[in-house]
Amino acid sequence: MSGAILVCDNVTMRFGGLVALDGLSFDIRHGEVLGLLGPNGSGKTTFFNVVTGVYRASAGSIDFEGREILGLSPQAVCRAGITRTFQRSRLCLGLSVFDNIMIGHHRALNHGLGFNLFRRKALARQVTESRELAHELASSFSPTLGRRLDEPAGAVSMIDRRRIEVCRALVSRPRLLLLDEPSAGMTHEECRQLMDDILAVRERMPGLSIVIIEHEMGMIERITDRCVVLNYGRKLCEGRYREVASDPEVQRAYLGAALSEQREAA
Repeated sequence: MSGAILVCDNVTMRFGGLVALDGLSFDIRHGEVLGLLGPNGSGKTTFFNVVTGVYRASAGSIDFEGREILGLSPQAVCRAGITRTFQRSRLCLGLSVFDNIMIGHHRALNHGLGFNLFRRKALARQVTESRELAHELASSFSPTLGRRLDEPAGAVSMIDRRRIEVCRALVSRPRLLLLDEPSAGMTHEECRQLMDDILAVRERMPGLSIVIIEHEMGMIERITDRCVVLNYGRKLCEGRYREVASDPEVQRAYLGAALSEQREAA
């Protein structure tokens, strides 16, 4: 890991009188897995929404690979090389596994009427290549999932649905992947399997930078290189997981001042 792929400088996001992000500054390094931590309402998902163009920040700047991206549309941010998943599933359950994955690849496909009507061989080649790509991605997570491309997404298990969402985010070959609570709604064993998947993705795509929001601290400790902790939209601290987990301010943010003081007294 060397250098920063994304640099946030004094990023502020206001919703009327509510300050959701308050002068947030930190960087994400090439090839690292960064854990974004904080109690509910600390600004983690808001940060993802600002980076990906869903919200337009009130102040500050975000530099991605030397280019300012604040103010870009979500489509332009995706074209720049940043993709994401969402805490709540955004799958189209009635569509096939293949179709759901290809939603993330639509900008690379030729949708022109003339192409689809008259260039039939080229269209067939595009479909074949797309299926091969979807099969390769899905099979890298689960060989069984790779064999179920034509089945409705609603017919697969919760962990496979999460895998489909990650595949959809990876199919465009991003350089920065944002994962918003990928283990939500899964059992502990499914969480462990999904973290294995993410570690495998990192092995296959060594240049990929990943930011993960996750409340399963055992998972965060296992897969991250570094963590940034937010509280009330501000950066509380950053460092390796064990460093931030032992920080008294972080313990107060998660546990409350009274309980944290009881722990210190004990």
